[in-house]
Amino acid sequence: MKPYKHLDLITTAFAVVLILSNIASTKILSLGWFSFDGGTILFPLAYIFGDILTEVYGYARARRVIWIGFAMNLLMVITFWVVQKLPPTLDWGNQAAFESILGVVPRIVLGSLCAYLIGEFLNSYVLAKIKIKTQGKFLWLRAIGSTVVGQFFDTTVFLLIAFAGVLPWNLIWIIWVSNYIFKILVEIILLPVTYRVVGWLKKKEEVDYYDRDTDFNPLKLKTGV
Repeated sequence: MKPYKHLDLITTAFAVVLILSNIASTKILSLGWFSFDGGTILFPLAYIFGDILTEVYGYARARRVIWIGFAMNLLMVITFWVVQKLPPTLDWGNQAAFESILGVVPRIVLGSLCAYLIGEFLNSYVLAKIKIKTQGKFLWLRAIGSTVVGQFFDTTVFLLIAFAGVLPWNLIWIIWVSNYIFKILVEIILLPVTYRVVGWLKKKEEVDYYDRDTDFNPLKLKTGV
């Protein structure tokens, strides 16, 4: 298998973005008409990384990175849960604060992990298929189109699992619309950056992968087709 110079760096950045997004999501922000969690500011970058990975290296390598990101998220959750459950020292009075910010809420964790897997794999799959259909033309179409699909399911799955029956449906709807629109706007605004990074990576790595014979099974962990 051909070694790539920059794949490890992109994988690391992808995982860091996911972890930071999950930590930042504990704060709910209000910006004009929009209401969204703090992780929304950074999380769209995960989809842009997904676009770049699939566009340059192909679905199989993107799939491996998606699972690495999932494993790092799971490690973060387990770490926070263990630390939360271990007894604090008598002179440390921040247990309640720790639990309110970094404490593990099962429904939110389950919603986040499920939404991440469904959204990221759909994003990568749609981009790979559109690339074949367009014969590598119209990068903007597959970058935005894949994000529209991936983020739709990501946002919907997370809110339903995490907050259905907990928050009023009108509030869930407002959060859904705010998150979805914001994420798509970030994708569109950063599209010129995506173009430049994709072009640079294709030149440096000497690769422009087309998933014509790829096995799109998300559970297959090998990077071969």
